[in-house]
Order: sequence, then structure tokens, then C-alpha cells
Amino acid sequence: MAGKEKQSPLVDAAKKARLHAYSPYSGVKIGAAVLTSDGKIFSGANIENASYGLACCAERTAMFKAVSEGHRDIVAMAVVGKSADFTRPCGACRQVMVEFNPRMKVLRRGLDGFAENVTAGSLLPAPFKPPELSKK
Repeated sequence: MAGKEKQSPLVDAAKKARLHAYSPYSGVKIGAAVLTSDGKIFSGANIENASYGLACCAERTAMFKAVSEGHRDIVAMAVVGKSADFTRPCGACRQVMVEFNPRMKVLRRGLDGFAENVTAGSLLPAPFKPPELSKK
């Protein structure tokens, strides 16, 4: 990252959420926050489980919090981890992201100074789409 980035409330919320990660197995702490079209921010951290398949990523935690509170118009997400390697959403998170907005801006930030802005659609160029799954 060239120079110092002005801290955005969305990135700040993701950094704070990272502090609440429950990661006793991997030691990897991730924070995420989403911004809705009406300006609300919902954050989440990764939550691991001894039965690995039951874990939930920070990105989905934040999105599910927003959606469960009635906010489906997600316009941006910040993902904060230790470095670039730990700010890449997994495939499941990417699918959920494009479900709600393939044009969602994704701010990837590493505590080591890494910074990249992408869209959800660029992270998952060939997603499952609801029309393809409907019964007709």
C-alpha cells in the first residue's frame, strides 16, 4: 500500500470485529464488516468449531447479521486479516456475496499494510444464480 490510507468506518468496524474472532484451532483471526445502502454497518468475526465444517467465516457472519436484520442491499464489505493471504474470501463466502450483490465493493486489508479493492463478482466470475435454480 502506497502511503497511509484514510481509515474508513467500514474498515475500522472490520478491524474491531477481528478482535472477537474465535479461532483456537487455526489461530487465524479475520474481521469483516458490511455496509448497506441505507448506511448501516454490520460486522462479524470468524468462528471456528472442533467439527471444522461447522465453522463460519467472518464475511458470512457479517452478511448474515445484516440479512437477518432485514438489510439485503449490501453495497460494500471490508475484510481484515493479518496479510493478503488472510483477506481472500473462501468460495462459500464469495457465493453468498454475489447472491446479494455481484457489484459489492470488497475492501481487502492486511494488518501488514496490504490493501486491495475488488468487486464480489470479480472474486467469483461464474457463480450459481437464483434464476438457474428456480423450478420452471
